[in-house]
Amino acid sequence: MRPGADASEIRASVSSGGISAVDVCARALDSIARLDPSVHAFHEVTGEQARRCAADLDRGARPRDAALLGVPIAIKDNICTTTSATTACSRVLEGYVAPYDATVIQRLTRAGAVVVGKTNCDEFAMGSSTENSAFGPTRNPWALDRTPGGSSGGSAAAVASGMVPVALGSDTGGSIRQPAALCGVIGLKPTYGRVSRFGLIAFASSFDQIGPITRTARDAADLLGVIAGHDPQDATSADVPVPDYRAALTGDVRGLRVGVPRHLLATGVEADIATAFDRALDELKEAGAIVKDVTLPHADLAIAVYYLIGNAEASSNLARYDGVRYGLRAEAGTTHEMYARTRDRGFGAEVKRRIMIGTYVLSAGYYDAYYLKAQQVRTLIRRDYEQAFADVDVVAMPTSPTAAFRLGERAANPIQMYLSDVFTVSANLAGLPAISIPCGLTAARLPAALQLTARPFDEATLLRVADTIERRTPWATERPPIFAS
Repeated sequence: MRPGADASEIRASVSSGGISAVDVCARALDSIARLDPSVHAFHEVTGEQARRCAADLDRGARPRDAALLGVPIAIKDNICTTTSATTACSRVLEGYVAPYDATVIQRLTRAGAVVVGKTNCDEFAMGSSTENSAFGPTRNPWALDRTPGGSSGGSAAAVASGMVPVALGSDTGGSIRQPAALCGVIGLKPTYGRVSRFGLIAFASSFDQIGPITRTARDAADLLGVIAGHDPQDATSADVPVPDYRAALTGDVRGLRVGVPRHLLATGVEADIATAFDRALDELKEAGAIVKDVTLPHADLAIAVYYLIGNAEASSNLARYDGVRYGLRAEAGTTHEMYARTRDRGFGAEVKRRIMIGTYVLSAGYYDAYYLKAQQVRTLIRRDYEQAFADVDVVAMPTSPTAAFRLGERAANPIQMYLSDVFTVSANLAGLPAISIPCGLTAARLPAALQLTARPFDEATLLRVADTIERRTPWATERPPIFAS
């Protein structure tokens, strides 16, 4: 098995006896030990637990459906695990160990995956740079002075650097796709309800989705196939059949209709990103796809709508962290003082900002003007996509308007940071599946990416396009300066 092997290669080698799961695990842990001091992709490495799991697999304790047999995987630190702390990278949950595994963790275990650690992220998944983690920022493997994106920056950096072949992230407004774009890997946000949220620490419950970050379309298909499906423990989980995603990887996009909302791309997109985006569209046309213009009339309102509704839901969800039941508790003379001191000490600046905005828009006198109006516009955004899908099969945009920016560059300007998600939030508002696919490098050798959004539960088409681009271009084989070997 070659160094830096993909998940599908690892599974095949372990299944055939070409390498043991213990040896695969040891290689991954060695890569993490060598590379992570520079990258800080991991918040916690669970080496002993991973070795025990791998040894059990080698002793024959293999699941019936071993789709990820022996594959090392990293988990974003807002997904509950019983074998390690789940902190959402916040001081308010520092040291917290969940009493149950998230549904996705249970499904990964049944598929033979080996969890090697929890990855760094923006606190409570609130951010676009992984600089909001209470435990320090993650660095981009392509340029260590730059952000990997966020909030799943640790997961994206871990995959891009080759420390693990696959990882899980969560996506509330682009938190899988944007870091995948900035790190040059594939990131897929499934349809809302496709993957169980049971065990995912909530940010905005009507947006949040767990999804895969991988280096290849095949690995994304395999990982999604494992974690997708109805879960009775999640009331928002959709009871919809899960197709064979691997079967969708035909490399054939002849006749596929690709819609491009050119009116949204006129300003704010870096020249190198625009060039890479246009070249990706040319590749699809050469492969037989049909590219045409579409209009999304209300998409320019998506950022404002997202940050109103998302922060309102965050304000409600984060009210539970009060120092009473679990997590940090500050000492105080009265209960009211204890609440205030706990939340002040436990939450970082960005989380406080979003709680305050969310509380404001839900307050008496402002609910109708802000929250209710935003929900109405959210419906219009969803209808815009429904109308577009009457004429096209997918909608294409750049994933990010810029390449990876320098750490600290946007820290003092929240609005500029929020605009990092200008092309990604609409998919969450509409509950649609969307994927980020590497499509080039800038002059500074930083990744550029194409984003595609599809109809509900049509992740197979997104994976088919990703596979086609992967076959026709060299971007899937490009590696950052820091890469496990």
